[in-house]
Amino acid sequence: MSASDLLAPDDFAALASAAADADASPIWPAPSWEALRRSGALGWCIPRSFGGHDLPHADLLAGYERLAEACLTTCFLLSQRDAACRRLRDGENAALAGEFLPPLARGETFATVGLSQLTTSHQHVAPTLTAKLTDEALLLDGTIPWVTGAARADHIVVGAVVDDGRQVLAVLPHGLEGVSVGPPLPLAALEGSLTAEVRCERVRLERRWLLAGPAERVMNVGGRGGTGGLETSCLALGLTAAAVHFLEAEAVARTELRDVAGRLEGERQELRRELFALAGGGTPEAAGVLRGRANGLVLRATQAALTGAKGTGFVRPHPAQRWARQALFFLVWSCPRPAVEATLAYLAPDGGPGCA
Repeated sequence: MSASDLLAPDDFAALASAAADADASPIWPAPSWEALRRSGALGWCIPRSFGGHDLPHADLLAGYERLAEACLTTCFLLSQRDAACRRLRDGENAALAGEFLPPLARGETFATVGLSQLTTSHQHVAPTLTAKLTDEALLLDGTIPWVTGAARADHIVVGAVVDDGRQVLAVLPHGLEGVSVGPPLPLAALEGSLTAEVRCERVRLERRWLLAGPAERVMNVGGRGGTGGLETSCLALGLTAAAVHFLEAEAVARTELRDVAGRLEGERQELRRELFALAGGGTPEAAGVLRGRANGLVLRATQAALTGAKGTGFVRPHPAQRWARQALFFLVWSCPRPAVEATLAYLAPDGGPGCA
């Protein structure tokens, strides 16, 4: 299925026209989210049995890439909502999947995840969110440092560490006693994502909200494990496409930009081929290396667009400054160790002064 089949030109245009507002202010991007609902994107990752479209993995990646080209902020929100949908779909609690996935597919509710404390955030200190599991309930204490769309969420899929070091996943409903949502973090970009810290003080969850675990690596339950995989890389390639297409348009009148745009586009297409090949089967190590290369490319492409735009591009709301700021996000978002090592190897190559 082509990207244009997944996202109609009118929906792409609506997202692109609202992208500056979605990035600049900590306000829910309602027009953009409506464009997503209208496009059918809210059902892409949800099984047909729950009212979704159940797209093949490659088609889902193509859709994310196209959305990221139009508006990275909205695509980031969707990626976190879809992460919650996948945890519901692949978890051990069929009742919760049956209850929550149909209204999520219809766009009637919004869910998100608070899992970074189990993956890439605060990994070298004591657990930030702990849980005590009894016969009747799960008692949560601590903080969830990174929750996208927190103030808007009807439910948050959270991860916590129990006394013996094992992990659990649970669904945290909105408005539960002891749960408080902090103000949106003052991010360098993507402010409309409403990313915030969520605090839990002696929060009591009935056992029915338990989604998976206790397990040593609960993120691997269902065989899907981990974060920072191909979905994140394809968002980087989508943002790269926005920058490269700007350079291509500028190069019509400015011939000095043609070679630059051509080289960046050639590298983007090469990474796309590798990404979709890995979607058919690949190792986490290979995905991590590709992630590092995608990080490097999106940094170079967006800075090239800013250079090509000259001083005008440094002034809001020109998209070049927005793309350059947004590219920095890929250095810190869902970056497990293989991706970090690959990115650092690109940024600081081991070849001595002046190495390529």
